[in-house]
Amino acid sequence: MEILAFGVQSDEKPLIEKAFAGKHEVRCLDVFLNRDTAPIAAGYEIVSTSVNADLGGPVLQTLAAGGTQLIAQRSTGFNNIDLDVAERLALRVARVSYYSPYSVAEFAWTLAMAANRRVIRAASRTRDFDFRLDGLLGRDMHGRTAGVIGTGKIGEAFTRIAHGFGMKLLGWDVAENPACVELGMRYVDKERLLAEADLVSLHVPLLPATQHLIDKDALALMKDDAILVNSSRGGLIDTSALVVELRAGRFLGVGLDVYEAEAGLFFLDKSLEGVDDDTLARLVTFPNVIVTSHQAYYTEDAVGQIIDATVKNVDDYLAGRHSENVLVPARPGP
Repeated sequence: MEILAFGVQSDEKPLIEKAFAGKHEVRCLDVFLNRDTAPIAAGYEIVSTSVNADLGGPVLQTLAAGGTQLIAQRSTGFNNIDLDVAERLALRVARVSYYSPYSVAEFAWTLAMAANRRVIRAASRTRDFDFRLDGLLGRDMHGRTAGVIGTGKIGEAFTRIAHGFGMKLLGWDVAENPACVELGMRYVDKERLLAEADLVSLHVPLLPATQHLIDKDALALMKDDAILVNSSRGGLIDTSALVVELRAGRFLGVGLDVYEAEAGLFFLDKSLEGVDDDTLARLVTFPNVIVTSHQAYYTEDAVGQIIDATVKNVDDYLAGRHSENVLVPARPGP
């Protein structure tokens, strides 16, 4: 059977082809799945998609009409998928429920420390042989307070690193993680965490209840010299409200690996085009802001685990097995 994989990065392609070798043929496309590209999938029973795929109702209808029966998404998040429509169309949808939490946690810390120590500005200066230290003053993390919003696997990994720095630990989640408590974390309400933390890092999924979790009011609670990091989902932050705060001169640093309107931008080369997103354009002009293109998960270890799980999802589908990765089981439509 030939499988069609959308949104495959050049580094990812040989790993996918090797993982499926001897089992199935795989056709890798660098284009992302959306309304315009969905017709390409006609005749493919199995389609694999990336995190920024558009799997709304119209795209799902096109896939179903073309004979697709399994959508194997190569990510943990699934806020881009209309699961109700998939169920009505009897489309089976599977995701990757687990991959290395260290990839994201370590990158979140990379953003935090790069913002804190002005690494981007320093590296840019030295390329011009400007070796001044003016404007590069950072601060020790030891003894300061880390606020971790979401203490699941990734949040726990982030907390362990914070503990290694010798930081005080505050956490907020619907349930306490015993491993974090053992490290000395105190669980408090979100408002207290935001008010007391020197570093706030977001590790919750994007759900209706967490959309704009960090809004105007939440940002106002934070210290003027706090660091804010988001390596989870862009929609957790009201970006327009964040820009207002940044214009007012607030925050020591902000590190964003995700952006709420990243679809159609991230993973693509827009360097020769005009980007008409005024909010993003303004955001990247602030000297204390670092924006990266949703790369926190992008390590050999994590990508390998994602691909292995995708292969397993395909094998399970063909064998009629159900696993924890299945979001929507195939069943008769209306």
